[in-house]
Amino acid sequence: MTRTQTPTTRTESVDTEAGAARITWHPARTARLVLALGHGAGGGIEARDLAALAAALPAHGVTVALVEQPWRVAGKRLAPAPKTLDTGWRGVWPALAEAGVPVVAGGRSAGARVACRTASELGAHAVLALAFPLHPPGRPEKSRADELLGAGVPTLVVQGGNDSFGRPSEFPPGPYDLTEVPEADHSFSVPKRAALTQDEALRHLTDAVTHWTASLT
Repeated sequence: MTRTQTPTTRTESVDTEAGAARITWHPARTARLVLALGHGAGGGIEARDLAALAAALPAHGVTVALVEQPWRVAGKRLAPAPKTLDTGWRGVWPALAEAGVPVVAGGRSAGARVACRTASELGAHAVLALAFPLHPPGRPEKSRADELLGAGVPTLVVQGGNDSFGRPSEFPPGPYDLTEVPEADHSFSVPKRAALTQDEALRHLTDAVTHWTASLT
């Protein structure tokens, strides 16, 4: 395990059975929660929703840990099978829990699926599912709702109103909260004609997550 440090962030390399993963910490001054966020299958921790949460949450007592899966750290273009993603996530969990405060498991898209699949097993305090890929685009019959419904802990889904991987109206009833970002797509991008600007859409997302994390006990 190796670490580098800047005045505001800390980067940690963690060996897992799937290879070396990397955590970029955005610490709160006094943390009451750690929010661990994994990226999707088509991008990294630079995704706009992950970056916005890392910037906003520390001021509210939530340390944000952006987790890069081993395949991404190794520079590969394609994500591995879900089982391998889960292995990488399990491998970083001890580092996420090291501070001794509750850990909320989360992520966007494929990262949200990983968080849901492993939450109960790892003892996650809650799950944040950003842009949960309820089904492949145009294939609603290929539902992944069982992963979301099986999380087993308090869960918040934040979903774009025009997400082709599952619009809010497509989600089944279940033991979770759902917040819609109007007109946003799978990456929480909104068109220029939208009622919300891009900055307002991201603020809608971060406000929802801030209020939800404040409610967790």
